[in-house]
This record gives sequence, C-alpha cells and structure tokens, in this order.
Amino acid sequence: MRIAISGTHFSGKSSLVEALSEALPRYTTVEEPYRQLQDEGYDFAEFPSIEDFELQLERSLEDLYESPPNVIFDRCPIDILGYLLSHADAEAFDLDAWMPRVQTAVRKLDLVVLLSIEAPDRIVLPVSQDAVYRQRVDEILREMVLEDPYGLDVDVLEVNGSVQMRAKQVLTYIRNKDH
Repeated sequence: MRIAISGTHFSGKSSLVEALSEALPRYTTVEEPYRQLQDEGYDFAEFPSIEDFELQLERSLEDLYESPPNVIFDRCPIDILGYLLSHADAEAFDLDAWMPRVQTAVRKLDLVVLLSIEAPDRIVLPVSQDAVYRQRVDEILREMVLEDPYGLDVDVLEVNGSVQMRAKQVLTYIRNKDH
C-alpha cells in the first residue's frame, strides 16, 4: 500500500510515521518534501513563500511517482495544497494549473491518513507558532480530504488519540483492506 500521513504542522505526523515504520518493517518511509529540500541545501524563509511551497509540491509529486509499492509518506501533495491555499499570498498560486497533476499523482495513493487537531489539542504548540494559521491549514485539509471538492478521489482514514491508538487504527485498516 501507498499511505500518506496528512495533517497540519504539529499534528503528530512524524510520530505516526515512525510508529508505523516500526510496525511495518517491509515499508519504506519518505520524509516530507520540506525536510528533503532542506537536507539538499535549500534555504527556506522563516515563513515559506508561494514559490517555496510550489517547490515542495513539485517534490511531493515526484515522490509519489518514484516511490516503491509499500511506502509511508510524511505528507503528500494534499498537505502542500493546504498550505498554499491558506497562505497570505494564496491569490498568487494558480490552483487550476496544478490540479490535474495533483489529481493524477494523488490517485497513486491507497490511503490518506488524516491527523486533525483534536479537542483538547494533544500537541503543545510552541509559542513561536501561529495557532490561527495552524487551525486554518487544518480546516482546509479536512475539507479537501473529507469533502473532496477537487475530485481527488482517495480513501481517507481520519485517526485520533495517542500515537499508539492512531497506529492501531491504521494497522486495522490495512489488515481489513488485505482481507
């Protein structure tokens, strides 16, 4: 299966990827595009620009096309769209130009696991983070994957609880899908 772990920043994605990686040793993990590009020397602004997010979107699309069959992605193109659509300069992003490529690539996923902000919030947000922006990204992501206004047509599993509970929900889904 090709599984993407999706959610706003500080939602527990990396922790869930790590837990699933341990539980599914035959799976490869793919780090989020932001980290990949940073590791390659790309210098992001403190608050990434539209161009920075478009570069991440391009990398995320490439990751989907180049990945093996059993893989867990820390983020996918849907996440990057969420950030682009909630960006202060969102009007500079040409959604219509990107959407056909995003739709095609996302359909390569077997499952998007959505980590939403829970109430009460399980994550202690650092003071340096903008809680309003985080919430806006969360709302856009939820709308994109749960209501599917862009015709992404991908299976979605919204998980909640501790990392262990979330991992158990994903593993149960995978087991039931295999039978």
